[in-house]
Amino acid sequence: MSYTRYIAFLRGINVGGHKKVPMVDLRKRMEALGFTQVITILNSGNVIFSASKNEETKLEKIIAKDLDHFFGFPIPILIRRAEIVTHLLEINPFKGIEVTKDIRLYVSFLKDKPSNDLTLPWATKDGSYRILEVKDREVCSVLDLSVTQTTKGMEALEQLFGNNITTRNWNTLLRITKKLD
Repeated sequence: MSYTRYIAFLRGINVGGHKKVPMVDLRKRMEALGFTQVITILNSGNVIFSASKNEETKLEKIIAKDLDHFFGFPIPILIRRAEIVTHLLEINPFKGIEVTKDIRLYVSFLKDKPSNDLTLPWATKDGSYRILEVKDREVCSVLDLSVTQTTKGMEALEQLFGNNITTRNWNTLLRITKKLD
């Protein structure tokens, strides 16, 4: 049987003391579901795992049902094959962006392919938040805190793509892919 490496991105856990999901418990739940080579990264709900090749949506449903039962609250989950994330890092959509203490680079993962046709790059009126690229179900964006001093500019993501989405900092994705080796 061939196995595929996946990355699960959990949304909205361990934020401000709410929806607590200890990473040790998360890893144990994933292993109890029969997944192998399970690694959790950071406290924000990033899980690398191996499973027999399957549809991402099917895996999302299996994991979400188990975690809801175990932790007692629903946890939205988006899954990508590891190769999708590593390819994104290889092509680096943020080439040429000067990173300062105020610049944040983000990749947002969408449940479904977007139906809107944005003219890219797209920006909020104040220019604090820019969407550089939309690649399949991934949105690459930049937030400039020197303009807005808040991450509220990212609310534009949900307005444009709905709330079936989760976002990770570029540095988090770099850490995740280092664990794939």
